[in-house]
Amino acid sequence: MSMSGLELGLDDPRQAGVYFVTDGDLDTLGVAARDAGLQAHRIDMAGCDKPTLLLRMATTLDFPAGMGRNWDALSDSLRDLSWLQGGGHVLLFERAEDFRAVHEADFDTLLEVLEETAQDWGARDLPFWAFLALPVEAFDEGANGY
Repeated sequence: MSMSGLELGLDDPRQAGVYFVTDGDLDTLGVAARDAGLQAHRIDMAGCDKPTLLLRMATTLDFPAGMGRNWDALSDSLRDLSWLQGGGHVLLFERAEDFRAVHEADFDTLLEVLEETAQDWGARDLPFWAFLALPVEAFDEGANGY
Protein backbone atom coordinates (compact mmCIF):
# COMPACT_ATOMS: atom_id res chain seq x y z
CA MET A 1 0.00 0.00 0.00
CA SER A 2 1.42 3.39 -0.91
CA MET A 3 1.16 6.36 1.38
CA SER A 4 0.21 9.87 0.34
CA GLY A 5 2.00 12.99 1.51
CA LEU A 6 -0.88 13.75 3.85
CA GLU A 7 -0.73 10.27 5.40
CA LEU A 8 3.02 10.69 5.87
CA GLY A 9 2.47 14.07 7.51
CA LEU A 10 4.48 15.99 4.93
CA ASP A 11 2.00 18.85 5.23
CA ASP A 12 2.81 19.25 8.95
CA PRO A 13 5.60 21.80 9.55
CA ARG A 14 6.01 20.56 13.13
CA GLN A 15 7.35 17.25 11.82
CA ALA A 16 9.44 18.73 9.02
CA GLY A 17 13.21 18.67 9.20
CA VAL A 18 16.21 16.75 7.91
CA TYR A 19 16.00 13.00 7.51
CA PHE A 20 18.17 10.21 6.13
CA VAL A 21 16.47 7.79 3.75
CA THR A 22 17.55 5.24 1.15
CA ASP A 23 17.81 5.98 -2.57
CA GLY A 24 14.71 3.84 -3.11
CA ASP A 25 12.64 6.19 -0.94
CA LEU A 26 13.21 9.33 -3.02
CA ASP A 27 10.68 8.60 -5.78
CA THR A 28 7.94 7.82 -3.25
CA LEU A 29 8.75 10.94 -1.25
CA GLY A 30 8.62 13.06 -4.41
CA VAL A 31 5.14 11.79 -5.24
CA ALA A 32 4.02 12.15 -1.62
CA ALA A 33 5.29 15.74 -1.57
CA ARG A 34 3.29 16.56 -4.67
CA ASP A 35 0.19 14.95 -3.16
CA ALA A 36 0.63 17.12 -0.04
CA GLY A 37 0.81 20.28 -2.18
CA LEU A 38 4.54 20.75 -1.70
CA GLN A 39 7.20 21.43 -4.30
CA ALA A 40 9.78 18.64 -4.60
CA HIS A 41 13.29 19.46 -5.78
CA ARG A 42 15.81 16.72 -6.56
CA ILE A 43 19.54 17.37 -6.19
CA ASP A 44 22.20 14.84 -7.20
CA MET A 45 25.23 15.00 -4.89
CA ALA A 46 27.35 12.53 -6.88
CA GLY A 47 30.77 13.94 -7.67
CA CYS A 48 30.11 17.17 -5.78
CA ASP A 49 32.49 19.34 -3.89
CA LYS A 50 31.12 22.38 -2.03
CA PRO A 51 31.10 24.78 -5.04
CA THR A 52 29.47 22.17 -7.27
CA LEU A 53 26.82 21.35 -4.67
CA LEU A 54 25.99 25.03 -4.16
CA LEU A 55 25.72 25.49 -7.94
CA ARG A 56 23.47 22.44 -8.33
CA MET A 57 21.22 23.68 -5.54
CA ALA A 58 21.11 27.19 -7.02
CA THR A 59 20.22 25.78 -10.44
CA THR A 60 17.62 23.32 -9.15
CA LEU A 61 15.94 25.90 -6.93
CA ASP A 62 16.31 28.70 -9.51
CA PHE A 63 18.09 31.03 -7.08
CA PRO A 64 18.14 34.66 -8.18
CA ALA A 65 21.17 35.85 -10.14
CA GLY A 66 23.97 37.12 -7.96
CA MET A 67 23.39 34.68 -5.12
CA GLY A 68 26.68 34.11 -3.35
CA ARG A 69 28.35 30.73 -3.38
CA ASN A 70 28.81 30.17 0.33
CA TRP A 71 26.89 28.63 3.23
CA ASP A 72 25.45 31.95 4.43
CA ALA A 73 24.08 32.75 0.98
CA LEU A 74 22.61 29.25 0.75
CA SER A 75 20.93 29.70 4.11
CA ASP A 76 19.50 33.08 3.10
CA SER A 77 18.17 31.75 -0.20
CA LEU A 78 16.63 28.61 1.32
CA ARG A 79 14.83 30.69 3.94
CA ASP A 80 13.24 32.81 1.21
CA LEU A 81 12.26 30.78 -1.91
CA SER A 82 9.54 33.39 -2.58
CA TRP A 83 10.15 33.03 -6.32
CA LEU A 84 8.91 29.42 -6.21
CA GLN A 85 5.32 28.28 -5.92
CA GLY A 86 3.99 25.93 -3.30
CA GLY A 87 2.95 25.81 0.30
CA GLY A 88 6.24 24.23 1.32
CA HIS A 89 9.25 22.45 -0.12
CA VAL A 90 10.92 19.07 -0.11
CA LEU A 91 14.56 18.68 -1.08
CA LEU A 92 15.49 15.20 -2.23
CA PHE A 93 19.27 14.69 -2.18
CA GLU A 94 20.44 11.76 -4.27
CA ARG A 95 23.73 10.02 -3.42
CA ALA A 96 24.39 12.01 -0.27
CA GLU A 97 26.92 9.37 0.79
CA ASP A 98 29.19 10.37 -2.12
CA PHE A 99 29.47 13.90 -0.73
CA ARG A 100 29.60 12.88 2.94
CA ALA A 101 32.41 10.39 2.37
CA VAL A 102 34.73 12.95 0.79
CA HIS A 103 33.60 16.24 2.36
CA GLU A 104 32.50 15.34 5.88
CA ALA A 105 32.85 18.85 7.38
CA ASP A 106 30.89 20.40 4.49
CA PHE A 107 28.28 17.66 4.81
CA ASP A 108 27.84 18.52 8.49
CA THR A 109 27.53 22.21 7.62
CA LEU A 110 24.92 21.40 4.99
CA LEU A 111 22.91 19.48 7.59
CA GLU A 112 23.07 22.47 9.94
CA VAL A 113 21.88 24.85 7.21
CA LEU A 114 19.03 22.53 6.25
CA GLU A 115 17.92 22.03 9.87
CA GLU A 116 17.98 25.78 10.58
CA THR A 117 16.01 26.33 7.37
CA ALA A 118 13.38 23.77 8.39
CA GLN A 119 13.03 25.47 11.78
CA ASP A 120 12.68 28.89 10.14
CA TRP A 121 9.97 27.66 7.77
CA GLY A 122 8.26 25.85 10.65
CA ALA A 123 8.09 29.09 12.64
CA ARG A 124 6.09 30.47 9.67
CA ASP A 125 3.88 27.36 9.77
CA LEU A 126 5.19 26.07 6.44
CA PRO A 127 6.81 22.66 5.91
CA PHE A 128 10.39 22.38 4.67
CA TRP A 129 11.85 18.91 4.41
CA ALA A 130 15.27 17.64 3.39
CA PHE A 131 15.72 13.94 2.68
CA LEU A 132 19.27 12.77 2.11
CA ALA A 133 19.69 9.37 0.50
CA LEU A 134 22.29 7.07 1.98
CA PRO A 135 22.99 3.44 1.06
CA VAL A 136 21.08 0.78 2.97
CA GLU A 137 24.31 -0.29 4.67
CA ALA A 138 24.50 3.09 6.44
CA PHE A 139 21.38 2.16 8.38
CA ASP A 140 22.70 -1.18 9.64
CA GLU A 141 23.00 -1.25 13.40
CA GLY A 142 26.12 0.60 14.49
CA ALA A 143 27.13 1.61 10.98
CA ASN A 144 28.35 5.20 10.78
CA GLY A 145 26.28 6.26 13.76
CA TYR A 146 22.94 6.21 11.92
